[in-house]
Amino acid sequence: MGKHHRKRMSKSSKCKSPFTSSDLEDFSSYDGEKEPMFQVKTSKAIGRYMVAKNDIKAGKIIIRENPLVVGPCVGGKIQCIGCYKNLEDEDKKFRCMGCGWPMCSKQCPGIDEIYGHTKIECSVLKECHSKTFFTWDDIEDMRTNYHSIVPLRCLILKSTDPTSFQTLMDMESHNEIRKNIPAVWLSNQNTVVDTILGKWKLTEYTAEEIHTICGILEVNAFEIGHQGVNIRGIYPTAFLMSHDCVPNTNHSDDGINFTLTVRASVDIPENHPITLSYAYTLQGTLRRREHLLDNKFFECYCRRCSDPSELGTFVSALLCPKCKTGYVLSDDPLNNDSTWSCNNTKEEGYSCPGYTISSKSVRLLIDRISREYETIDCNDIDSLEFFLKKYRNVLHPNHYICLGVKLSLSQLYGKIDGYLIYELTDKQLSRKIEICKEIMQTFDVIEPGLTKLRGVTLYELHAPLMVLLTREFERGFLTKDDIKSRLREVVSCLIDARNILELEPKISTEGAMGVAAQEALLQIKDWEKIIGKI
Repeated sequence: MGKHHRKRMSKSSKCKSPFTSSDLEDFSSYDGEKEPMFQVKTSKAIGRYMVAKNDIKAGKIIIRENPLVVGPCVGGKIQCIGCYKNLEDEDKKFRCMGCGWPMCSKQCPGIDEIYGHTKIECSVLKECHSKTFFTWDDIEDMRTNYHSIVPLRCLILKSTDPTSFQTLMDMESHNEIRKNIPAVWLSNQNTVVDTILGKWKLTEYTAEEIHTICGILEVNAFEIGHQGVNIRGIYPTAFLMSHDCVPNTNHSDDGINFTLTVRASVDIPENHPITLSYAYTLQGTLRRREHLLDNKFFECYCRRCSDPSELGTFVSALLCPKCKTGYVLSDDPLNNDSTWSCNNTKEEGYSCPGYTISSKSVRLLIDRISREYETIDCNDIDSLEFFLKKYRNVLHPNHYICLGVKLSLSQLYGKIDGYLIYELTDKQLSRKIEICKEIMQTFDVIEPGLTKLRGVTLYELHAPLMVLLTREFERGFLTKDDIKSRLREVVSCLIDARNILELEPKISTEGAMGVAAQEALLQIKDWEKIIGKI
């Protein structure tokens, strides 16, 4: 755990400052010259957390490391146990010749690979007759058996790589907290502990060991993978980054050896915590804090969570139904049961008859709207636009539900049949520009710097700007100065998009966009033949 973390405790408990360090540890993390990039501090309040040893510039690599273990996510689809390809939609069903577990083919590239299906894993699964406990006729039961694969791989490290196993076991598991949450503890007992000890009879391990590993995975694992591969990995150093709802790093894995690269997304001052977000940043405070408490077992008290307006973004705000101009915000966002009220009653110069709503009512409203949103076809532009119009007098334009809709629209306009970029009307192109600029204003606050969300949105923004410019040029509506000014905006979007997305793995969608952004910049040079240097 790190800065802004608090273990699950009574609301009357107080959290001491995390910066009273009782211990300090140097690490030589990755950069071109192997310079130590961070230190690990320890405090009684929050345990170990990572801080910058010196000033770190945006874009700088802080960590690059291979995982200790990778494997299927809990609740995921049935995958090849070697390369993690989704098998549920495959007609041909292959099984490992040794243990009988599902595989993509007899030539799977993950066979005998360290981060795939190893010989020792195959031997263990074969000897315990694990294949007899599931069939393709019961997909749900087969999925449940996959819950035990990553814990088993962690346990195998005990004999094959004791140093890595000890690194793993030194991570936080929150066992004492998790024991008091029956839904969590019993789920692990039924789906993992009982499988490994009961069905598979691997009695050289203990229930306590297995529960601890389940906790370590829940608290510290990263979701990784590209091109349809969705797995989790546990890393020897990256887990030390603390949480913040406005993180100062971003990370990606290479999709080949699952090497994790952590970069500074903004400048990080010396001694400042190095952070990532354990929650989805495009959620509101109530949702983020509930997720962190239920899944990571701590409460967040960061600057964003503490501010009813979420740093002026109003990502959780409702529109006041009484005065029509105020925003309904939580009176105390650090209390999930706090009432919500119109902010016009609190701001000098404004008046509102007074509007207050309970937290329970807000949840019910947002749950209902969210369920409606989830029923919309994700490629249906007209329905998504209608949804925004329907709730324009209920949700703030920046509300996280609206942000999700607008993010989808920003990528749908110009990409799907009937709405390809050169088929869009001038009005539709302007709409795409409007949406991209609106969401960028929010991303600049909650996902600042060299982040994928900003990079992708900047790339999406350049296209309608360029198409509109071309059309108006062909119509003779623009002077040479107008063209230069408009091209500078396009170039600015592309340069920023390229600089962000070229840092992503080339096999990823974002990495491909980075390449496309560079190619688009080269094409713009053709305009210089017409109007001179931009």
